[in-house]
Amino acid sequence: MSTNLLSTNEPVAFGGVVQEYRWNWDNQSLHVVYETIGKGSPLLLLPAFSSVSTRSEMGELAKLLAPHFQVVAVDWPGFGESSRPSLDYRPEIYQQFLEDFVKAVFNTAITVVAAGHAASYVLRLAVKQPAIFSRIVLTAPTWRGPLPTMGANPQIAGMVRGLVRSPLIGQILYKLNTLPSFLDFMYRRHVFTDAAKLTPSFIDKKWQTTQQPGARFASAAFVTGNIDAVRKQSDFLTLVQSLSVPLMIVIGESSPPKSREEMDAIVALPGVRSVVIPGSLGLHEEYPIEVLAAVQDFLFSPT
Repeated sequence: MSTNLLSTNEPVAFGGVVQEYRWNWDNQSLHVVYETIGKGSPLLLLPAFSSVSTRSEMGELAKLLAPHFQVVAVDWPGFGESSRPSLDYRPEIYQQFLEDFVKAVFNTAITVVAAGHAASYVLRLAVKQPAIFSRIVLTAPTWRGPLPTMGANPQIAGMVRGLVRSPLIGQILYKLNTLPSFLDFMYRRHVFTDAAKLTPSFIDKKWQTTQQPGARFASAAFVTGNIDAVRKQSDFLTLVQSLSVPLMIVIGESSPPKSREEMDAIVALPGVRSVVIPGSLGLHEEYPIEVLAAVQDFLFSPT
């Protein structure tokens, strides 16, 4: 698998240096956009998987961390400003991407702050190659996609994914499920807690992210659980128990009940540091100042 680092003129999300990482998967070249800000020891920010996933959701946190770290935030393949081909998005793609990206961009052990569904991929890589990470912070960690969380079995989820991937019906279904009104509803339901922050401009930017060519393919994979890196809670907890890297969990006090139960199960394990702050599943974007205040002692403590 060959890789190249290229400069790019892509828009800047939070004032950093924007670059493009060319990554090959299954004989297909993907352009992955990432942004770097600050100086110091390296820190990787991984946004949550969602239909509106983009590195810009980590932007305010990146700027807060920049005086202390060289901060890198990346758009996952299939999301943000990265390539969005019609791949069969599945865990193998993202697991290999994360491993290759970290090895290509960094030359020393890094701190990683990962949101939502990115948690499983970080944990799997940390168990496989613990020397890659010096510290791990997981904000509102999840491991199961929305449809499986709602009780849909794999057959139903697969049918939905197939429909969304289809040329005409899929485009219609996807547009209906990414209307600004629907995005606003979902944010109010389980992503943000302060409705005043959900301005028309904010929702419009999220909507524009969902309307990029090919956006429905990776989004459908996430929603239907096709990029769930683990399939059972016990497997997720086993990853945490197998870690040799210091771990801290940040939980939003208003997290949805099922997600909160999963997070509480993690922090009940020996050796896991945790903190509860305002927010829900989008706490890394909604409350970046509070996130930094909660984790700074962990980030700056000796290893």
